[in-house]
Amino acid sequence: MTRVLVIGAGIAGLWTAVRAADAGCEVELVTKAGLGAGSTAYAQGGIAAALFPDDSADRHAADTLAAGAGLCDPRAVRVLCEEGPARVRDLIRFGVEFDRNGEGLARGLEAAHSRARILHAGGDATGAEIERALVATVRRRAVAIHEHATLVDLLVEHGRAVGAVVLDAGGERAEYRADVVVLATGGAGRLFRHTTNPDVATGDGVAAAWRAGAEVADLEFVQFHPTALAAPGTPLVSEAVRGEGAVLRDATGARFMTAIDPRGELAPRDVVARAVWRRMAEQDGAPVLLDATGLEAEDPGFLARRFPGIDRAVRDAGFDWAVAPVPITPAAHYAMGGVTTDLWGRTTLAGLLAVGEVARTGVHGANRLASNSLLEAAVFAERAAAAIAGDAPARASSFRPVAPRPADASVDDARPLVDREALQALMWDRVGLERDAAGLAEASSLLAGWRAPDPVDRRTAEDRNLLDLARLTTAAALARRESVGAHFRSDASAAASVHPAPAAADLARPDREAA
Repeated sequence: MTRVLVIGAGIAGLWTAVRAADAGCEVELVTKAGLGAGSTAYAQGGIAAALFPDDSADRHAADTLAAGAGLCDPRAVRVLCEEGPARVRDLIRFGVEFDRNGEGLARGLEAAHSRARILHAGGDATGAEIERALVATVRRRAVAIHEHATLVDLLVEHGRAVGAVVLDAGGERAEYRADVVVLATGGAGRLFRHTTNPDVATGDGVAAAWRAGAEVADLEFVQFHPTALAAPGTPLVSEAVRGEGAVLRDATGARFMTAIDPRGELAPRDVVARAVWRRMAEQDGAPVLLDATGLEAEDPGFLARRFPGIDRAVRDAGFDWAVAPVPITPAAHYAMGGVTTDLWGRTTLAGLLAVGEVARTGVHGANRLASNSLLEAAVFAERAAAAIAGDAPARASSFRPVAPRPADASVDDARPLVDREALQALMWDRVGLERDAAGLAEASSLLAGWRAPDPVDRRTAEDRNLLDLARLTTAAALARRESVGAHFRSDASAAASVHPAPAAADLARPDREAA
């Protein structure tokens, strides 16, 4: 019986655990906090899929490619869009209760989508509903669950991942050994001072995989969401609000997005986020305003019915968005890069798979299309489970020999320990929405001047991971000199910033992949 260790308990980890257990594997699931504490439960807008008569996988793929600014892997996009509808139907079978209207499943529109194809649940609680259903599903399987266990490092023997070292809540180390290790640890939004991510999003899986010798890629592509509430905790205000018709206004009350992009507030996220960032700079840092009062004027009570969670968050922060615009700011939201995988979740390190936000499948390119994240997790978790069960094509190229990377510091290292808040401020200021060579070089130098702590508890393990990822992200941003998607170099020439997306007709079929 194949022993599988899944690290992470969002949609990607839970799905993989369920499907691997269904395939007869012996599954253990390790999660840093309690079940349900990751980013999945925070997802508001919904999950995108071409399920409706006026839509198609080709249209969804074309939208995904366009948002990705020419850097998506067309094979991965084809897999996502063609297999996505089946995975949504699986979610319904797992017990997810998507919102419905008189015609069946309700759907919304979000930025850069050419069709309304976003399914949602509980108005703006899609992720929480998916997490609820999958937690219930995994508890019905013979899966051993270990909560409050923080990943320290992967175990690698003879060039193969054979398990992981974790810290329990009391700081005790334990080893979990397995035939296959699956990383599903999510993103690294906590690299930045302002983020929509929960406190568990410290990039543990990417950092551990890199230290173990696995390939990582595209770390410079960090998506900043344009509309986080400018209040403590920067709670997310879903793009679906703008999809329903809310608009952005500057401090004078003037709408400004239509002069920047013909798609207005529904331009791709990188375009809107930078426009908000720049307008705030022109206003001496004053927030931009999100105006949803027109929606309420047309249909009193609409905001509370359609977006109950956001409505509570806005009101808890002291605002009444039904009668007045509310202040918003960009915030770090999603990592397009991560551990490099093939189309079945397999990394360059034998025995190690990665699924969800921790993985770099090539689906998102330089800028993720809204509501493709939950879909990617479901589609590629299903494929990863198939690979574990032996139901995937053999990998065309062999795994390359890898060696763990050397530790950062020696015992007599005189550099100061990294300070998390200082790191987050540095990354926000120098490696944020707009970057240039001078700022990136300064960030690189400062990051090199800190050392990582020995991981003796969750906090110190996270700080080590954040420092590793900050260095890697800054190096990647320095290396990519052109502006593309979410990676904007203010010192790049216009000619170096043009990346046309491939046409939908150019997509390779998934059965022709070299997986």
